[in-house]
Amino acid sequence: MAKTKRLVKSIFRLFLPIVLLLLIAAAAASVWLIHEASHPVGTGYLVTPEKYGMLSSRGAQVTEESWQGRDGGTQKGWLLRGSPNLPAVILLHKYGANRSHVLNLGVKLNEATNFTVLMPDLRGQGNEPGDQKCSFGGCEADDLASTVVYLKGLKTPEQFQLIGGGIGIYGVEIGALTALSTAAANPDIKAVALDSVPADSDALLASVIAKRFPFASNFTEKLGQLGTYAYFFDGCYKRVPACELAKQVSDRNVLLLAGSDSRDFQESTSKLSKCFPNSVKMDSKTDLSPSGMGILNASLETSEAYDQRVIDFFRNAFTPVQ
Repeated sequence: MAKTKRLVKSIFRLFLPIVLLLLIAAAAASVWLIHEASHPVGTGYLVTPEKYGMLSSRGAQVTEESWQGRDGGTQKGWLLRGSPNLPAVILLHKYGANRSHVLNLGVKLNEATNFTVLMPDLRGQGNEPGDQKCSFGGCEADDLASTVVYLKGLKTPEQFQLIGGGIGIYGVEIGALTALSTAAANPDIKAVALDSVPADSDALLASVIAKRFPFASNFTEKLGQLGTYAYFFDGCYKRVPACELAKQVSDRNVLLLAGSDSRDFQESTSKLSKCFPNSVKMDSKTDLSPSGMGILNASLETSEAYDQRVIDFFRNAFTPVQ
């Protein structure tokens, strides 16, 4: 018996350092994965308002704006002012993109409705991401709350309130998850158009890691999700399922969009339609080809039809204040 105990202790002492090294390596790898994923590869603007303005008189009216977030950081966006006392719509891009991806939609929406349109860069993304990091819909929702406050404070040249009749939000993927979270917490959000909604932040993170690190993606996805506990110790990373957020959205107008170009989010978006209360006025189209995830690669006719669907939704969702 004594020899057996000594043998077990010897084996334990032999393998303990190896196990500890493996655990430390796994922890380091998980934090590295989430660090890489939370800093999207930067891309320049597809088009700027200055260039767009050469083709559109409305586009030439887009201005560069900045405002302070809840955490003291500076947020930036393009603003296209509408007529006084009409609603405003915020357009949110997907992960790895920037505000230029929604500029064309923003100008067309303003032309068709005279609503004020704001197109911000999400944190950690855009042409100049700064030192903020993407939190996969967590602190982005806090940023969006500050954006709503900024919009509500806009004034006309005569110092009257510019925005009236509520605020709408359009978002794709991370933008959709951020919009849904904000709508659940803020009754000022009267209408939301959500394209390719992840089931939660973990699902969004898994998709990002699978695309950036496709080798052994199932393992790296789980490893990255574990890393969120240490990397986002400040609480930025939220773990509330989209369905639970949807249950908190009542008496609103909701448009759900998805397509086969993003099958994971197509399924989660379709399921999301069953989570909203009966008081929600909903329209759903989840068989698009493509959805907002791949709309930049679509034909001009398909792209225009997609934009018109979004424009019609917001135009019908709001009763302008006269």
